[in-house]
Amino acid sequence: MGVSILKQEQPLSGFKEYESAIDRALALALSKVRIFDRRLSRDYNDAARIDALRHLLLDNPANRLLIVVHEPETIRTQCPRLVTLQRQFGHAVAIHRTQSLARGVYDPFCVIDGSHLVRRFHYNSGRGVFAVNDPERASDLVQRFEEIWEASQPAVTGTVLGL
Repeated sequence: MGVSILKQEQPLSGFKEYESAIDRALALALSKVRIFDRRLSRDYNDAARIDALRHLLLDNPANRLLIVVHEPETIRTQCPRLVTLQRQFGHAVAIHRTQSLARGVYDPFCVIDGSHLVRRFHYNSGRGVFAVNDPERASDLVQRFEEIWEASQPAVTGTVLGL
């Protein structure tokens, strides 16, 4: 008989709680991480967070990290570890920038394996929610992510171009 895992929800009241919830959610990741944000925080250059993502990508070549942002400059200038991760796992890591159709999306979120989610209600606010084992709510965000992904294009690449 399998062990059932209960659905859990925790309200988030600040940016530090949100970033901590992202790390706790990443620890649950088994196959796919989808992240949408206005711009990623410098926490995506944190060695422990990058290590968690690296372990996910090493676990299975089919695992994926998909990121869409409105403003990719923070990634390019303040997240060299994330860019290096993309270079090392070019087949599994994609970072896109939204185009005009998706520029009006204001609620950052992270969906893990279609079951767990971390979401802020607006990018200017730290208020949000962290939900574990909530595939119904997560599927709504997966669908939103796919719509945002369709209205985006590659923005940051791990390749170095030159002559």
